[in-house]
Amino acid sequence: MDTLNQELALSAPRSTAAVAWPTPALFALPEKVLQFGTGVLLRGLPDFMIDEANRQGVFNGRVVVVKSTDGGDATAFERQNGLYTVCVRGVDDGQPVEENVVCSSISRVLSAKSQWAEVLKFAASPDLQVVISNTTEVGIQLVNEDIHLTPPSSFPGKLLAVLHARFEAFRGDASRGLVIVPTELIPDNGRKLEAIVLELAHRNDLGSAFIDWLEAANHFCNTLVDRIVPGRPEPALYAQLQEELGYQDELLTMSEAYALWAIEGDEKVREVLSFHSVAKGVVIRPDITLFRELKLRLLNGTHTLSYALAHLSGCTTVRESLENENLARFIHNLMLADLLPGIPYQVDEKVGQRFGMQVLDRFRNPYLEHRWLAIAMQGTAKMQMRNVPTLLHYYQTHNAVPHYMALGFAAYLLFMRNTATGASTGQGEVNGEPYTIQDDRAGYFADLWAKFSPEELASAALRNTALWGHDLTRLPGFADKVTHYLNQLLEEGASATLAAFFTKKTALAG
Repeated sequence: MDTLNQELALSAPRSTAAVAWPTPALFALPEKVLQFGTGVLLRGLPDFMIDEANRQGVFNGRVVVVKSTDGGDATAFERQNGLYTVCVRGVDDGQPVEENVVCSSISRVLSAKSQWAEVLKFAASPDLQVVISNTTEVGIQLVNEDIHLTPPSSFPGKLLAVLHARFEAFRGDASRGLVIVPTELIPDNGRKLEAIVLELAHRNDLGSAFIDWLEAANHFCNTLVDRIVPGRPEPALYAQLQEELGYQDELLTMSEAYALWAIEGDEKVREVLSFHSVAKGVVIRPDITLFRELKLRLLNGTHTLSYALAHLSGCTTVRESLENENLARFIHNLMLADLLPGIPYQVDEKVGQRFGMQVLDRFRNPYLEHRWLAIAMQGTAKMQMRNVPTLLHYYQTHNAVPHYMALGFAAYLLFMRNTATGASTGQGEVNGEPYTIQDDRAGYFADLWAKFSPEELASAALRNTALWGHDLTRLPGFADKVTHYLNQLLEEGASATLAAFFTKKTALAG
């Protein structure tokens, strides 16, 4: 079987599957982007979207990638001339999506360790316009270092060195500033990165003229990325895909169909990041809070209030739960009847409903095995951050018990019944099957369950302001309803409780 690069070299690729191949013109485009990181999220989201725009004659630029460590993907990129296949699989508007794209947006990969001079040389390129990064959440941290090292150790240090080299090459020309788009999953990632880079510039005594240029000529953008990109699939599916494609690809990457790249920026940012006009999922707005709130409250919040009930019902994955009639109904109504109206931000109902239906499509994706126990990791902290603000705002606007949230919270309390096995781990059990709890509050709940009745436990947990920042027993009727559902779960089990829940709902509706 030919490799990807060999297949492309043929005048007519012989792949039996439908594949979107790059045209020769795409390889001649100028290098406009400097990217820190080679990870699958970057390949499956920004690089994929740039490739999509290039194919439509928009943006028309390629990506130079900086890799912090040698080996691994860097050599694979070299062998494949920067090419890699993205196999998009998922559900969109209830319809299955299968798409194979050979991406050609990456022109070369440079090693920060051994090719730093080449990186700084590219910093002086008149074609360079954009910096993209994904160096994990710990990458955007201040390290007190000399940015003249080859290379600096931290990502902010490397970025500052690139910007300083560019400033010197163009003698402070304000038109040569860059649009900097970090995709690390932390709030206000652009502002935080800018603050660290400015602090490093002061510590390195880079001069007032450079610091003025750094602040005035460059745009650090807050962003939100949302796409599940598992990367290389498990071996059997990987072999099957390569057989269907008709070539070998060391960098083959799986991705879901849904994609969001929300970027906070002005007209200058929109002008430079012109791919936003054609690449599906790219949004540039002066304020991207709406997108963050929708993702946090509806997608992440639904996960957090569903994992316990789903696991206690015997479902191990999100997709499996959407195939269970009562769980699917619970997840749908939790999201759209309780969480959507509780979002502590003004959201147009149609926009929220549309986003919620997209989330449900993503949950049904047959190609993703998203396990509830993975979602449950540090569930208490997630509950406080994702769901408590929604619960409080729901009460402010409705002054009534959100029943789906109450049932989800009761299931969470039962899920946290455990025998502590470490400082932040415990072992629970459902239907005789043990499961591992990874939560900093595992020991706290192990102690509560050992000492108190379910009624006392629910009250103690809900009024713990150290957990939630609020005394949740002050919300009228919430503690009583959580306690009721907790007792029902203990007496009847999760599946029977869900069935009775909907039987009662149907009776009330009638």
